[in-house]
Order: sequence, then structure tokens, then C-alpha cells
Amino acid sequence: MQRFVPARAYFEPAAMEYPLGRKLYDSLRAMKVPVQLTGSHNRVTGLPGKTAGEAYREAKRTLVVGVRKSADFATCKPSANYQLPLNTSCPGMCEYCYLATTLGRRPYLRVYVNIEDILAKAGAYMAARAPQITVFEGAATSDPIPTEYLTGLLRTTIEFFGRQPLGRFRFVTKHDDVAPLLDAAHNGHTRFRFSLNAAPIISKYEHRTPGLTERIAAAARVAGAGYPLGFIIAPIFHYPAWREDYGDLFRSLAAALPASAAQDLTFELITHRFTKRAKANIAAVFPETSLPLDEEERKYKYGQFGYGKYIYDTETMRAIGDYIYEQVAANFPAAKVEYFV
Repeated sequence: MQRFVPARAYFEPAAMEYPLGRKLYDSLRAMKVPVQLTGSHNRVTGLPGKTAGEAYREAKRTLVVGVRKSADFATCKPSANYQLPLNTSCPGMCEYCYLATTLGRRPYLRVYVNIEDILAKAGAYMAARAPQITVFEGAATSDPIPTEYLTGLLRTTIEFFGRQPLGRFRFVTKHDDVAPLLDAAHNGHTRFRFSLNAAPIISKYEHRTPGLTERIAAAARVAGAGYPLGFIIAPIFHYPAWREDYGDLFRSLAAALPASAAQDLTFELITHRFTKRAKANIAAVFPETSLPLDEEERKYKYGQFGYGKYIYDTETMRAIGDYIYEQVAANFPAAKVEYFV
């Protein structure tokens, strides 16, 4: 894929007080990206788009450069102890993406230039939990790869955690522009994860993202660079050819990865689910969607955050779980499945 180049950029004035902020300003101006100021990275108004779909697409072409001011990091179960706030959103247009709901009217991309402050805060969390190892998730509300060539935030963070005996970092991506990170001094302290799906699902629903073949090739390059590797298979759909398609995914992955990667490999398995709010947002942004969103065909499950989700029924969940676990065991017997939901 071509690298993400924003159609427009906004800067908080405070961002210009940081070296990275000034670097980004100069780089974007040199790229002929229109730049203007905004009072807050949380309040960017006046973006083009008359319909919900148009506004969403234009927001995904907008980069906002700001300063992360929140004093505390959010928790991040089950994948880590804390979120590490490097950036927000991504240029991808996946029809089922939960960020379309959680980010609401602000799905534009944000990057935070006060990386020294953010990493110092991570250090304080590690010190408070010593001698336990503290794990940080760098992609809870974003895909950090598309803007990495501009910011270098991931590389800075990876090398910071490479020096931390009691800190570990992990992030996930659907993108394949991994070259800037292959020679980073990670020291095995960063788990580099890729979000994968069956090839027909990627083609049908994951717009503006690399295909399955490209992602797997990128994963093989990352494994060759010595990173601990992981995969999120999500969302897993149940449809007539699902067994064949997901079986092909695992066989393709096993054929491409070096043998060394299989010795420290993790999988996170997430079946398709949706909320009423997500369904309404999807219908507004993707009015022609063919996502399976029929509430009558699902089981309603109350969640830990006070609202419920529509998930597959017990029998379907069992069938998916049994088959995917079989595929993991057959292709990667030493791998760890961290969770299945």
C-alpha cells in the first residue's frame, strides 16, 4: 500500500513547543499538506463532508498533532496492564471497527508529541509495580504503523522498553510498512502483533488496509528481526465457507513464518459481535454494508461496561472455538492462545 499522507493537518499550539511537534510541522509543510492551528486535539471542527459517510472518510484523512495531557493511563485487560497513549485512530476503513463507535464524531488521526512525558509516566507505573513486570499496550485505540514514518513514536517506544528490565510493550497493526522498525533495539521486550482475518473478509470489509498476503509477508520480516510475534484473529465470522477460509489463513501463515517464530507465538481470538450503537453507526457510515447485523440471529450478552452485545449463540461459539483451536494446535503446537471470546 501507499503510505498514508494526510489531506490536512491541525496542530495544537503547545505541540510546537516539543522537538517532534516542530519536526512534524516542517515535514508536513514540505509535503504540501495544508496545516492550521486548533485549540485542542479533542475539538477539531469544520471538516468537510455533508453525510455521515463523507464526514467519516474525511476525518480518516485528517491528522491532528497534540499533547497528551491526561495524568493517568487507562487499564487494558485482557491484553496488558495499561494502555500507552501514543496516537489515536487510523486511516483504515474497516466496516466493523469498534473505533467507529468509541471515537464517535472524532475518528481523525491524532499523534502525541510529548513522548518523553508519556514514557516517563510509564516508568512511574513500572516503579510502582516492581518487582512485577508491567505490560503496556500501544494500539488500544489506534493502528500506530501508518503514521510511524512521520513520527518515529513506535521506534522510540520500542527502544525505551528494550532498556527496561521490568517493562514490556506490545501493539498490533493491520499494516505492512514495518521497515522503519526492523533494526530497532527491542531486546525481545516488544511483542509485535498483526491483526489478521480470512482473505475474503479482508477484501470485503477491511478497506484501505493491506491484504492478507502482504500482512503475512510483513509478519515474516518482523519475525526475522527477532521480535516476539503475535496475531489477533478478529473478528471471526461464521458463514458457509468459514472453515475453509480460516483454515487457509493458518496454512498460509505456517508456510510463511520462519521456524524460530513458532517457539514464542501468541494468538488472540475474537468472534464477531456488535452493539446497538455500533450497528447504528455502521449503518450511517456504510449504508450499503453486508455485515451480518441481524439481532434475531444472535445471543444478547451483558458486558462489563454496563451495556450488552450481540454475539453468536452457544453452539456456534463452540464450533468456532473448537475449529480455531484445532488450527492453532495443528500449525503452531508451541503457540499460546491468550484468550477466545
